[in-house]
Amino acid sequence: MVETPSLINKDSLTIKSRVNIPEGYKRVAYPKGSFEDYLRHYKLKPFGSKIINYDDSEYFWQGGHIGVLEVPVPKNGLQQCADALIGIRSEYLWDNNRKDEIGFNFTSGHYCSWRKYAEGYRPKINGSKVSFHKTANADHSKDNFYKYLNLIYMYSGTLSLFNELESVKAKDLKIGDMLIKGGSPGHIVILCDEVVNDNGEKLFLLFQGNTPAQSVHLVKNLEDAFITPWYQLEDDAVVPVSNYTFNSAKFVRFK
Repeated sequence: MVETPSLINKDSLTIKSRVNIPEGYKRVAYPKGSFEDYLRHYKLKPFGSKIINYDDSEYFWQGGHIGVLEVPVPKNGLQQCADALIGIRSEYLWDNNRKDEIGFNFTSGHYCSWRKYAEGYRPKINGSKVSFHKTANADHSKDNFYKYLNLIYMYSGTLSLFNELESVKAKDLKIGDMLIKGGSPGHIVILCDEVVNDNGEKLFLLFQGNTPAQSVHLVKNLEDAFITPWYQLEDDAVVPVSNYTFNSAKFVRFK
């Protein structure tokens, strides 16, 4: 049995520095300050950190990840798989003075923006009917922003993102795109690093949140020991990711 050289740097604390490039590949360049660059340089906890559930218990299986991201997990249990990625995208927009772009559809299809929430508008939900009314004082603070995210986590998820977001073909994938299966339960992972070889073949790293709400983590490729944790992604492919296997899924991109 040939021992496969590890592509992991155990002493590194970002996604980019944690994982080496496979032989024959080079990283795809993205502008500094872009969402792609933000994800690639996301901070990690020390190697060997465990996946912890929202209630501080350890997740039952620790064999599917090679890194845990520095993402707080609210104790309310709301930040599940889709929510974790919604939160990371929203934090990026907040930190880059693009707050007016923060907004997501509820599973009902109704759009809920941070801008209107900050102005005091709140949803009145009656079954599948949603209307918005100004019932609170204007509050543009970071604390109120996290209350907004909790509302999104409660009424949005894989099904709303599956229906809301633009589909992407495998050949056009880039960092920040997501593989999603909408439903109950559905699942979603996000592409967080990208390399390419001279033939134009690309490989990607993936991270995910999960249900129950838990530590966001960088996943292994359990199917291919030679390139793990990198993944080769194709349209309509069956993609096993840690504790979930995608089929009848699609790739989507944040607006």
